Amino acid sequence: MRGYVYNSLFPGTACPGVQSAVILVFSFTVGFDPNADFVSFMSNQRQQKPTLTGQRFKTRKRDEKERFDPSQFQESIVQGLNQTGTDLEAVAKFLDASGAKLDYRRYAETLFDILVAGGMLAPGGTLSDDVTCTEVCLFKAQEDMETMQAYAQVFNKLIRRYKYLEKGFEEEIKKLLLFLKGFTESERNKLAMLTGILLANGSLSASILSSLFNENLVKEGVSACFAVKLFKSWLSEKDINSVAASLRKVGMDNRLMELFPLNKRSCEHFSKYFTDAGLKELSDFARNQQSIGARKELQKELQDQMSRGDSLKDIISYLREEIKKSNISEQTMIGLIWSSVMSSVEWNKKEELVTEQAIKHLKQYSPLLKAFTSQGLSELTLLLKIQEYCYDNIHFMKAFQKIVVLLYKADVLSEEAILKWYNEAHVAKGKSVFLEQMKKFVEWLKNAEEESESEEEEAD
Repeated sequence: MRGYVYNSLFPGTACPGVQSAVILVFSFTVGFDPNADFVSFMSNQRQQKPTLTGQRFKTRKRDEKERFDPSQFQESIVQGLNQTGTDLEAVAKFLDASGAKLDYRRYAETLFDILVAGGMLAPGGTLSDDVTCTEVCLFKAQEDMETMQAYAQVFNKLIRRYKYLEKGFEEEIKKLLLFLKGFTESERNKLAMLTGILLANGSLSASILSSLFNENLVKEGVSACFAVKLFKSWLSEKDINSVAASLRKVGMDNRLMELFPLNKRSCEHFSKYFTDAGLKELSDFARNQQSIGARKELQKELQDQMSRGDSLKDIISYLREEIKKSNISEQTMIGLIWSSVMSSVEWNKKEELVTEQAIKHLKQYSPLLKAFTSQGLSELTLLLKIQEYCYDNIHFMKAFQKIVVLLYKADVLSEEAILKWYNEAHVAKGKSVFLEQMKKFVEWLKNAEEESESEEEEAD
């Protein structure tokens, strides 16, 4: 056993004498019996591991998190604004320069609170009492469009200079709209005017208007009153078409009724409210939007009836009721019917076959078309719809004349309407092609008309 231990400890030592001498020194030094305790000693030595004690004080700078403390930021902004006085050009220059020294990204909400209300706002819209405020802010400015336009320029310059503030600014406006009840009437008016100007110049998205649909604001009439000032300001900068386009872009064009409580959410109430406030353009727009929505629903129901195979008698009865109920003109109705009839079938892609298919299909639905062309204007409307459809669907370009002749024979279209369309009422789409197609038929109609007049004269 001893020889095994020696050779294990010193495997490269060939001389037993050297081994004995080394072991003797080793055992004397550490104080144990080499024969009995050597294996136990080596095992204990392997189990011992070094340990670290004490505390690490130094930390990397990037690992340290700065405590959020907007009060010092507010002091810096308020002090700088107070030094500018009422000179908004100086205000804009101060804000531009301060962005390099102050953390606008971190304290964006505080910055905009100060510029609008003069200091940090507590929940509900009241100013915090424990901080210094400034008089150089929107709410302390004069209530007129010229001043509001000047303030709008301050915000525009700031956001153009520090693009990352754009999203924070929209969130700030949404928040301020929710706080409207906490502001005075004058403060609301200034905020409404500023918001309208910013919407007009594209600094804000119309999506911010969603805050006005808050139940409490709507219930107390705050939303509708604020909207009047806002839209007046917006329409003083842009026309109704531009406003409508901005609303449609974010899906707000069909939500304006939500400015009123459920019991007042009607087109009539909306129209009267905004017309009385001097915003007839907006009330007309809302009425038109409701009409478009009603027409879409009507067309969907008509298409469903066709796909179910409902009788033409039942369909005609339903559509006549809708004309009375929704106050839809016959011209509008004939346009809806034409679109529904033409979209209710899958058309052949071959030009030589699609004409035959169209004649067969329209012959089936000619009684439906006839029921809603009792007026000359309705006939012209249908002719224009046919012209536009044949132009927009290239496979129908050669089918125009045959469709018109079919509807003439089915008493849907009169010769007077066809002649008026040919002479003056047609549109530019495919004009030369369709007039050429109709030339011989129109000549035949004119000759027939002349012969009829001659016969009448002879009879007299």
